[in-house]
Parts: sequence; structure tokens; C-alpha cells
Amino acid sequence: MLKAAGTGLLFLVIGGLLAITIVPRFLDRIYYEGPAGDHFNGARFFNPDGDADTVRPPTGGSRGGFFWRYLTGGDGRPAWPAAVPVTQTRPLPQVEGERMRATWIGHASVLVQTQGLNILTDPIWSNRAGPFGFGPGRVTAPGVRLEDLPRIDLVLVSHNHYDHLDKATLKRLWERDRPLIVTSLGNDSVIGQAGVPSTALDWGQSVTVKPGVAVAVSRNHHWGSRWFSDRNRALWSAFTVTLPGGNLFFAGDTGMGDGNWPREAAAHGPVRLALIPVGAFRFVPGQMGTGSHIGPADAVRVFNRLGAAHAIPIHWGTFRLSYEGRETPVRMLEAILRQTGGDPARFAAVTVGAPVEVPAYTPPARQPDEALIDAALRSPEVMALP
Repeated sequence: MLKAAGTGLLFLVIGGLLAITIVPRFLDRIYYEGPAGDHFNGARFFNPDGDADTVRPPTGGSRGGFFWRYLTGGDGRPAWPAAVPVTQTRPLPQVEGERMRATWIGHASVLVQTQGLNILTDPIWSNRAGPFGFGPGRVTAPGVRLEDLPRIDLVLVSHNHYDHLDKATLKRLWERDRPLIVTSLGNDSVIGQAGVPSTALDWGQSVTVKPGVAVAVSRNHHWGSRWFSDRNRALWSAFTVTLPGGNLFFAGDTGMGDGNWPREAAAHGPVRLALIPVGAFRFVPGQMGTGSHIGPADAVRVFNRLGAAHAIPIHWGTFRLSYEGRETPVRMLEAILRQTGGDPARFAAVTVGAPVEVPAYTPPARQPDEALIDAALRSPEVMALP
């Protein structure tokens, strides 16, 4: 009996050691191979302005402890509604010429229609943002049913996190419309797992969509992973769609980093419409930003440095990813713009599913005063937001 128990224990130890050796390699994926450069070390990508703020847990302590508190609701987060009423709409089949029409689908998914093109950013129609049907559940239904979308011509995929790269949605879009899917290096491998081809570009590269319209891929400040050990095997990015009537900028998912990347994107020409994330910024009470995500304050800085004529706040209110109340990001955004001398109407929340007409590009008459942002964050109006 003792001999059998000892043998069993030995096999358990050997199995555990094998698991420690084999499982991380199994979970790892080599999404991209290429020469080392200023943001790729030959194996993994990195932020040239530093990665320390995207590696450590936003609350301090262990990453496992952070996720356990998140999953069990033991971090004292303000309550969110179980579901939000949504009136789903059916977009126009096409919008011609320099007219521009934008419909927020939810989270970072936006349909932008202009120049006869239907452009879709980070499309996710799945009910959960995570592997194997797990992960945060959708609180806000998509503003447009996937089957009610017009024919999609161009899809932008910023990085490989589950709430931005949804293979099930991409597969349905590809099977239906065969759009041009543009992403950054390595993510084509992930998208290809669904049998979907895509064009993967590095920062600074671009692809022509049609005469007068191109997609330029540029730097932002984030990270990527689908598993536990494949961190930064694929690149993250922002996009500028260059257009005759003024450009479309999509920030993807990003922290502030050195704060210079918005100016780099603005070098492609005047920004008529910017899609800028404002949510998932608070992981402890009072926090106003994390290394991986910009909050409303940094979103105003990004808006300012882009010199954008108009912007839509995205990445809030769809999946509960962080600590702040559901409406806190856009309420705080409006307050900061007002208190810094900006025009809240130029960067205002839109209703999920409700199409908005984007005015023709005109240079901003006034911009927020960035020197006043810190004072706005300390104002009673902002401090009172959950």
C-alpha cells in the first residue's frame, strides 16, 4: 500500500514538473517572426516609451489577486445595471462623397460611412469578451444587429485582446462581405485561426483602400495577449484613414505613454473625426488613468494633440472591465472639457445605435487648456463621480 502510494505521489510530482515545463509553451504562441527593431526584440513587441506601466497590476499586489477580486466582485466597485435598453437601428447601405456618418455599435466598435465605404472598428458582437465563453458579459447590446449591417468594406483591428479581436464576429463578416481587414503585425496569425485573411502592418506602414483613401498604422501605448504566456507576441496600434474631406483617427486601446503618439498621427493630415477611448480607467477609488488605458483626462489631452475637429468617446459602458460607474467616463469627460475651456459638443457621448452626421472639417476654434486639466480633476464635480 505504501509502495503504491509512493509510486502515485512520484507520478504526481513528475506530472506537475512536466506541466510546469510543457503547459506554458503550449499556451504560448509565435504570432510573428521578423528582425529586431525599435519596438520588437526578435521575440516580443514592446512600447519604445516604456512598458513598466503596462506590466504591473493597476492596484498593486499580485496580478492573480487583482483578477480574483475582480471576478468575485470583492473590490468594492460601484454597481452597474444588469442590462441597458438599446434601440437597434439599420444603417444606410452607403454614404457617398465627403458626407460622413458614424454609428457607435458599442465598446470600441464604430461604423463609419463615407466616400462610399463602410468602415468598422474592432468589431465585437459576442456576448462575452474572453476565451471559451468566459469573460466579462455584455451589458449593452450592439446598437446594430450584425445581420443589419451594410456590406462592410474595411475592418480595423487594433490588437488581440478579446474585447477587440473577436474571431467569431470577424469570421461572420468575412464569410458575408470579404472586407479588407487591416491590423498590426502578428494579429493576422490570430485572425487566421478563424480562417480569415488580413493585412498586417507595422507602425509607419500604410495600405491603399482605393484612390484617395488609405489606412496608416501608427504607434499607441498598450500590450497584447490571448493566453497567459503569449504576452506581446503581436503588436498593438492606432489607425488613421486618410480621406479627402479630413481624416478618420481610431486610437484603438491605449494608455498615454509619452503622450507624443497623437501628434505623430496628426502628421497624416487634419483629423475630422477621432474615436478615442475614455473608459476602463479606474481600478482603485479615485484613480484617473492606468498605464494601459487612458481615462477622460488623458482622452482630452489626446483630443487636443490630434487637433481633431470632432471626436466620439468609445470603450465605455458595454463591458464592465474596471472600477468606475458606467456613466462616469462620459460625465467626467464633459466636466473636464467644460472646465478647461474646450467645447463639450465637439467630443460628446453618442447613443448606442444612433447614427450621427459628422460635420465637414473645420479647424477647431478653441482647444482645451491642458494646464487646467489637473485642477479640473480636483474639482468637487469630478471628485464626486463614482
